[in-house]
Amino acid sequence: MTKFKISDSTKWQFISFVAGRSIVLFTSILLFTESNIAIAKEYPVNIAQQTNDANSAAADAAYKEGKKLYEQGTGESLLKAIAKFEEALPLYQKIGDRSSEAFTVAHLGKIYSDLGQQQKALFYLDRALLIRRQIGDKKGETITLNNIGSVYSDIGELQKALDFFHQALLLKQEMGDKVGEARTINNIGNVYLNSGEEQKALDYFQQSLTLRREVKDKLGEARTINNIGLIYLHLGQQQKALDYLSQSLALNQELGDKSAESTALNNLGTIYSDLQQQQKALDYFQKSLIISQKLGDKLGDARTLNNIGNLYLKMGDKQKALDYFQQSLPLFKSVENKLGLAANLSNIGITYSDLGEQQKALDYYQESLSLYQKVGNRGGEALTVYNIASAQRKQGNLNAALSQIKIVINIVEDLRTKINSQELRASYFATVQNYYQFYIDLLMQLHKQEPSKGYDALALQTSERARARSLLELLTEAKADIRQGVEPKLLSQERDLQKQLDVLEKRRIQLLGGNYTQAQVQALEKENQAVLEQYQQVQAKIRATSPHYAALTQPQPLSLEQIQQQVLDEDTLLLEYSLGENRSYLWAVTNKSITSYELPKRADIEAIAQKLRQEITSPYLKHSPSIDALSKIILAPVASQLQNKRLVVVSDGALQYVPFAALTKPNSQGTSSYEPLLINHEVITLPSASTVAILRNEHKQRKPAEKTLIVLADPIFSIDDERLQSKVQTSPPAVTESNLNTLALNRAAKDSEVSFGRLQFTRHEAEQILALVPANKAKQAFDFTASRNTATSNDLSQYRIIHFATHGILNSKHPELSGIVLSLFDDKGMPQNGFLRLHDVFNLNLQAELVVLSACKTGLGEEVKGEGLVGLTRGFMYAGSPRVVVSLWSVDDQATSELMKVFYKKMLQEGLKPAAALRTAQLEIWRTQKYTAPYYWAAFSLQGEWR
Repeated sequence: MTKFKISDSTKWQFISFVAGRSIVLFTSILLFTESNIAIAKEYPVNIAQQTNDANSAAADAAYKEGKKLYEQGTGESLLKAIAKFEEALPLYQKIGDRSSEAFTVAHLGKIYSDLGQQQKALFYLDRALLIRRQIGDKKGETITLNNIGSVYSDIGELQKALDFFHQALLLKQEMGDKVGEARTINNIGNVYLNSGEEQKALDYFQQSLTLRREVKDKLGEARTINNIGLIYLHLGQQQKALDYLSQSLALNQELGDKSAESTALNNLGTIYSDLQQQQKALDYFQKSLIISQKLGDKLGDARTLNNIGNLYLKMGDKQKALDYFQQSLPLFKSVENKLGLAANLSNIGITYSDLGEQQKALDYYQESLSLYQKVGNRGGEALTVYNIASAQRKQGNLNAALSQIKIVINIVEDLRTKINSQELRASYFATVQNYYQFYIDLLMQLHKQEPSKGYDALALQTSERARARSLLELLTEAKADIRQGVEPKLLSQERDLQKQLDVLEKRRIQLLGGNYTQAQVQALEKENQAVLEQYQQVQAKIRATSPHYAALTQPQPLSLEQIQQQVLDEDTLLLEYSLGENRSYLWAVTNKSITSYELPKRADIEAIAQKLRQEITSPYLKHSPSIDALSKIILAPVASQLQNKRLVVVSDGALQYVPFAALTKPNSQGTSSYEPLLINHEVITLPSASTVAILRNEHKQRKPAEKTLIVLADPIFSIDDERLQSKVQTSPPAVTESNLNTLALNRAAKDSEVSFGRLQFTRHEAEQILALVPANKAKQAFDFTASRNTATSNDLSQYRIIHFATHGILNSKHPELSGIVLSLFDDKGMPQNGFLRLHDVFNLNLQAELVVLSACKTGLGEEVKGEGLVGLTRGFMYAGSPRVVVSLWSVDDQATSELMKVFYKKMLQEGLKPAAALRTAQLEIWRTQKYTAPYYWAAFSLQGEWR
């Protein structure tokens, strides 16, 4: 006997997300849209009227029997329950008991909804709503409004669902029903998630979670945590998603909510599938399926079967995948779930496409697309149109595929702008990079067929659209006071949360500095994560409500013509790389021409780049074989165009870690002597060509700073430093509030494999640099004054050049800990905060023309697909400097001192531009016998404006 899931207060919806594979899969993911199923329990009334009327007694008896059958939950009992409620209904109508009539038709509506007969469900629920409004039953009205909204959400009529949920929300708030309010807010969040508006969905889920925790609604809390996890999964933040969904599973198991447990298991399986842990994913799916089958949950069965099908498709077992998809298809249809059905149809299409049956695939895609468009799910629409374009391309219909992928890109661009959080916007953009790669590859294949049609120029423009978009927006935002006009309460919340983050960081360090358990660490990490998310949400709200931010025009990446006019000159050649799964591309652009080249696939190029990286960071290797190998692949094709031009390099993937200046001149491989590219070329690196145009535009009206140079050098890192010997320690260097920042540095350093020894040559370096500038135009900050206080003071805004000669830290485990290390002790010998973190850099207000980070690994950062290396460079550009000199690895102290001395001499005494001065200095060091190896001179590069 079939059992139907009716024992909880949950309805199911489906969303789709991008799985990690070359042909994108739809995966069914469960989120909670909650309605009131056990109506009599939630809203008790006195059904038994105190009357001897025979009709009333018969009606009450039939109603009670129907309710009893309804709660048994089997297929047969549900049908019998319908018969009993239909027996009671005319009797209640006859005696004029409108309240009981409303309960009876509401139950009929819920049963038909559970059976997947949504139109019948709406018929009865509409009747219940009408009666409850007529008799003034506000509480019953809110219940029915929520139930109708849930049905419309189930069948994909999202705007109607939203209308009913908003009506219910207003009534819940009037009544002060916080439990019901939280449920309805959660439902509104689901609608926005299903329509592809993740930012709005997240805002509603967070509101719901706050309320549910306030009223101690554990069951509701578990469901909303599940939904927040799905937001992060959809936006490509798997670790955050895993954390939330694991919390949801634990809560559901604790509460004994088997239906919700099944959901959490399924969603965790989806994450592990995305992380390529296939066996673990299958285990979770099978556990979920056992529970949903036991509960008679048709939708739960459908989505899990669909997800197992996805898993087998990823593993290459197409026939097994198709079998699972075909099992789930009738289940989706039987419950009239448009979103789940759309995802399932698209998956069947992908399978047929993989099997070479493109026309059959297209038929399924079209059916899926129609459903997504009816529902209004823009993300699902984009993904399906992308699949259509893929099938058309396989058929050889390149122009038809081109038309489709243009639609996809337009949808993605629109969805991206609806996310206010910079972090979530960047992570979402990373999940759709395959669309841009497909577009680029398609355009370049069309260019190969018709070279005169300008497809290569469009491909270059698409490459620009695919990279560093958040940086462009940040640079545009930097000169607008986006906090002006914002509600003071929000700004106060932002400041409070910043303080909370600092306190939590100190608590964590204090904990790690003593005896602790893993449970204590995990609890603190959880608390820290919660506050960090609140901080990011407040920042997103500031942007969303800022009049100045709203007035900003979204910066658009440049076209070929704009790059040639606004970025390039006669002496400059742009080399822009795009690494693809099957083949890569290089565009060589002058101010008058463009040529393009096809290169090997990403995996081949990155393997050589990574080997070069390992070899070049050895101080003993003067010439690496991998330098020749990589140069041959990425430079030889364009050799005839290089001449003696300045090279502006926009790289991709592992090429971002390669010092292009150290590559060999094309066609010089195999000669006895090593001739680096540096001999004939200035080399500039950029995250995108469009970045330079924004930087120039933002700085063209700015007055130059009054003074020339400030140098922060030779800080004090250790208690053993000789400069501290004469100082009186007023307190021991124990784990106290005063030196917790020192422990933070130690932890960050440990993660980054950095030790804080004194950099003996930085003082010599600084003194030689300062000697080139009149005393009234320069400032030295050595020893105790090479401090965080100096770095964050208004003094820095007076100088055109800011030079840091100290340790730098790149922390890939905790990117927020990346930064620059300054003096850890004050002039009284007291420990102090000496760490200039990335968020501190973003808060600086500089007038600098150049920032030099004469430290280790300052050019690196967290690699975000589509954004590049997110680190100190963009922080200083945001703070106001159009160009930054940074390093790609841990540099030699003495060699760096010599390099910087020559660099500043060429710049300040001989008048060379920073890029030309850096090249000349690197050449001079290379020609010094002691420092011939690229390790000593090639780490430093100029990023940003070269003029």
